[in-house]
Amino acid sequence: MKKLFTGMTLMMAFMLLSCSKQGDYIQDVPVNFSAPINDYRLSKLQSAGGAVIINGYGVCGLILYRRPDGAIVAFDRCSSVNPQGKCAVNLDDPTLTATDPCSGAVFLLNDGSPAKAPATRPLKQYQVSLSSSQIFVTN
Repeated sequence: MKKLFTGMTLMMAFMLLSCSKQGDYIQDVPVNFSAPINDYRLSKLQSAGGAVIINGYGVCGLILYRRPDGAIVAFDRCSSVNPQGKCAVNLDDPTLTATDPCSGAVFLLNDGSPAKAPATRPLKQYQVSLSSSQIFVTN
């Protein structure tokens, strides 16, 4: 009987610990954004350090950013701090970082990494591909 009680206690502890992490990640949702590279919404991406927000994709929208090396990266706007709250990060001025208005966390747009607590995990990144006339963001 003692072994059964110990086993049940351990099982309950594992279940409680696993439940506490539920919702501690940014959801996986299909992302399939494409636009002409000369689309007016993307005009800020013509130069290094330019960033734009595209709503309606991902969990909380997308941030597209042109890095100094010329590459374009895309992140979900959903903050990695308490992602179940779906708090969308906002672009800072200058557009080197984005800030979570709910927690005050700051993220670097070069790679999505956390720059200020309480953030400990990066923003969710999506794949970007370019053709001569189109930009594609997918996962």
